[in-house]
Amino acid sequence: MGAQWKAKGKDLAANARGKLFTKLVKEITVAARNGADPASNARLRLVVEQARKVSMPKDTLDRALKKGSGVGDDATQYERVMYEGFAPHQVAVMVECLTDNVKRTAPEMRVLFRKGQLGTSGSVAWDFDHLGMIEAAPTAPGIDAETAAIEAGAQDLEPGEEGNTLFLTDPAELDLVSRALPAQGFNVLSMKLGYKPKNPVDPTSLSPEALEEVEAFLAAIDAHDDVQEVYVGLAG
Repeated sequence: MGAQWKAKGKDLAANARGKLFTKLVKEITVAARNGADPASNARLRLVVEQARKVSMPKDTLDRALKKGSGVGDDATQYERVMYEGFAPHQVAVMVECLTDNVKRTAPEMRVLFRKGQLGTSGSVAWDFDHLGMIEAAPTAPGIDAETAAIEAGAQDLEPGEEGNTLFLTDPAELDLVSRALPAQGFNVLSMKLGYKPKNPVDPTSLSPEALEEVEAFLAAIDAHDDVQEVYVGLAG
């Protein structure tokens, strides 16, 4: 689980795809505030590339760009909000939301946290490192990820999904490192600011029943429409 928790076993691929599209639309909308041209907006360019890789319809992508840049009648402003607290059995959780109505999202988060404990701002953030996270794939066999990390200026690295590498950076150097990685033989797939637990709990220290309660809690949080990312203090 580690830095970012992802739901296990989505019941329907279509539902998972729809959830992904919703998250990407919001990210595109927010990124487009700094300019709707991907050529001059690095963050927007990467999110747009992600959207194309999962075959997001062009009209959906165009609407998201217009919403973020303030063009058209359906211009939308999303606010990024963090909720901190604990899942059952005192497992630390940070929930990142993008919402167009905090007054709606806040009480809904309070309801979801009833099976755990909703904390105040900073109540668990101290136990997480705020980092830049870059997922990248080697462009050829045999490229050394550790050397690439050093040369590009990343702080650390760890195995990513499907044989990729997750490069960890200082938040202020996220864009700088992402631009340096291609010269070191890595193709950047995604980049974002995220949270990594400093003292993650070993899941094996929890009983199967307790772990199931934690998983159910996290799944309910993740299913909320405004939730973008769920970071949890569990190792592995």
